[in-house]
Amino acid sequence: MINIYLKQLTITTVILAFACSSSYAQDILKQKYNNSTVYTGIEVGSKGVKMSMVEIGKNAQNSGAFNILKDTSINTDFISFSQPTFQATLEALNGLYSTATKEYKIPAKRIYTVVSSGVKIQAEKEEKTAWINNLIDSFRFKIYEPQRQVEVIDVLEEATLSHLGIVPDARRYTTFLVDIGSGNTKGGYFPNGNTKDFKLFQLSWGTKSTANATEKRVEDDKSLVNYHKQLYRVLIVVENSEIIYAVNSSGAYPLSDNIAISGGIAWAVSTLLHPELLDNSVVPVTFSEVAKFFDDIYNNYSSFSDANLAKNITGTDAFKTSVAKEVKRVHQVFDQRSLMAGAGLLMKMMRQFESAFESKQFFLVKNGQVGWISAYVDQNIAPRN
Repeated sequence: MINIYLKQLTITTVILAFACSSSYAQDILKQKYNNSTVYTGIEVGSKGVKMSMVEIGKNAQNSGAFNILKDTSINTDFISFSQPTFQATLEALNGLYSTATKEYKIPAKRIYTVVSSGVKIQAEKEEKTAWINNLIDSFRFKIYEPQRQVEVIDVLEEATLSHLGIVPDARRYTTFLVDIGSGNTKGGYFPNGNTKDFKLFQLSWGTKSTANATEKRVEDDKSLVNYHKQLYRVLIVVENSEIIYAVNSSGAYPLSDNIAISGGIAWAVSTLLHPELLDNSVVPVTFSEVAKFFDDIYNNYSSFSDANLAKNITGTDAFKTSVAKEVKRVHQVFDQRSLMAGAGLLMKMMRQFESAFESKQFFLVKNGQVGWISAYVDQNIAPRN
């Protein structure tokens, strides 16, 4: 049951090295299928820029012949909408595009560049849409491609693609997907037994936007105690203003057996909560587990260190080393406060699903961050070949 949510993807985890030689880079991309083609998706998200290299096998849309060759990201915090974060995002976007074209020899026509719905929503909320347009124009100028398509994805399209990219066909019509991003949350399900009709679930809150709203409230008192107090207040507002209504109006109860939750915070929580399940792409959890995790991140943060978690699990020394490495990677992406914000948002959503859908099972999807961009590439390969 644990592995039903992700298509059979062989994920090769490689550290992106900008200085590596072209021949070495080509050797890294170990393709799985015969007669396949490698495509690249580069996404500007709320927190940073992500690049996924996807091997698409013949008849992929029918057979699910996908293979994620590489998944990497650079944190730039674009939705802060400041000149430094704008410049960092532009450099990251340009750098990843250059890596794809020069180091991995991916033709420009097989590289897809997009801006996520989380960025779009936050920019509209703060009247900063011009920042997105400036970023796109600056990127086109830098890479000498004035006609390059950089699509700004809306929330419905991104949610639909996430479901198509994360949930396997066998569970397509019985799974309700919630994807918690940095700037927003989106998801939903297919209610009518086809992939044309999608019932959207969305919130204008994500891990980073929740953390940012909390930081604005702490003012002069930067203590963790005050951050926790202000986060509690922000989460109450989010729950009362959006989560309760979104869950109750979703209409998923009679049609969805399972609630699958993806996004960076899903990866982080599942890794820290169940380090013994390191090799599992999908981890089953309960609401009570996540609620306790939220409290423990605040009250006993040191217990989630890489050394402590590796020490307290059973397994070989090699396995413990792998656990410690992955836990350390979580802490490089999320500090204590961002873990509190993301886990708090996750907990509030699960709380409402728990009360409404008592018989549902919750699953945290670790590798969902490449889901929607992989599906986007897949759906666009025909006209681009």
